[in-house]
Amino acid sequence: MAELRTNLLYFGDNLTVLREKIPDESVDLIYIDPPFNSARNYFVTMKDRSGAASKAQEEAFADTWHWTEESDRAYRELITTTPHHELATAVRALKDILKETPMLAYLVSMAQRIAEMHRVLKPTGSFYLHCDPTAGAYLKVLLDCIFGPSNFRNEIIWKRQSAHSDAKTKFSDIADVILFFAKSKHTIFRPQYEAHNPDYIKQFYRFDDNDGRGRYSLADMASPNPRPNLMYEWQGYGYPTKGWRYSRETMQNLHDEKRIYYPAKTDGTPDTEKRPRLKRYLQEQEGSIVPNIWTDIPPVQAQGESLGYPTQKPLTLLNRIISASSNPGDIVLDGYCGCGTTVHAAHKLGRRWIGIDIAPVAVAIIKTRMEQAFL
Repeated sequence: MAELRTNLLYFGDNLTVLREKIPDESVDLIYIDPPFNSARNYFVTMKDRSGAASKAQEEAFADTWHWTEESDRAYRELITTTPHHELATAVRALKDILKETPMLAYLVSMAQRIAEMHRVLKPTGSFYLHCDPTAGAYLKVLLDCIFGPSNFRNEIIWKRQSAHSDAKTKFSDIADVILFFAKSKHTIFRPQYEAHNPDYIKQFYRFDDNDGRGRYSLADMASPNPRPNLMYEWQGYGYPTKGWRYSRETMQNLHDEKRIYYPAKTDGTPDTEKRPRLKRYLQEQEGSIVPNIWTDIPPVQAQGESLGYPTQKPLTLLNRIISASSNPGDIVLDGYCGCGTTVHAAHKLGRRWIGIDIAPVAVAIIKTRMEQAFL
């Protein structure tokens, strides 16, 4: 296989590209937003010369599946040649359950491609699969078989829009699921942060010495575990039951930096019945850590970045994933890159990238998008 090329867009079947162009363990991060088996055809809204949407449309891709001879060949290949024994067992079981249906055709296609993506991931790599409830449960089973259940990291829920009133027979669908798997225990991850909620700040950062350092909260300075060597008196205050969290040297540094709050009585004298607390300044905090439910990323329409592509995802969504699971210079791959949000975000964040799509209109949109953004 030839040397891996990056910052390159491939037009064609991603299975062929993965097998012929991407070496083993060469990619740091894979994000895919594949078809969801929605039984729909998706169209791109074309634009006129002014950039306004016109009535003209062009089919982007068909998310309609059928069991064909190609599906049967793919199924037989999976159960006879895959190195993932559990995957072969699961695919056989799914055929018993689902029969030769569109859903099985879809899952066989996905299993083939995800197995190849697992092959090209480095041991430190991460894999994110964007899906919805249509086939999400089945896809999770396939991913467990390929990556191993112990390498499952998160089911991320992205709230992509507000509730609407057209759901008459069920609760309104307003969220997608992103399944996050690690390649191994060595997979890198960098926690992401968002701004603190104003109510949280008001409740917990209630103090201000008016010394220019701003608001702060008070944190316990007691050790959570017994530390006999850190049981000492400090500034007239007795030590906690299990000792202090910090050494005398550290305590002195914190004292000199005026980072310790000393409880006092109403007359201003030390209240030695209580214990000192650490000042944590708001301006020094990174923010609230991002959990697995994402409600702070609006859809593309709300952010004014719509390209008219039906399944376009916002840049802020991919920025978060790429920032969390890769470093500058790493290689990011998107095997269903659609209108190119992943490669756009990767390039902007200083990563190398590989995009693959089988739709001519998608490749044309990505080419124009990248030229306008970076040339």
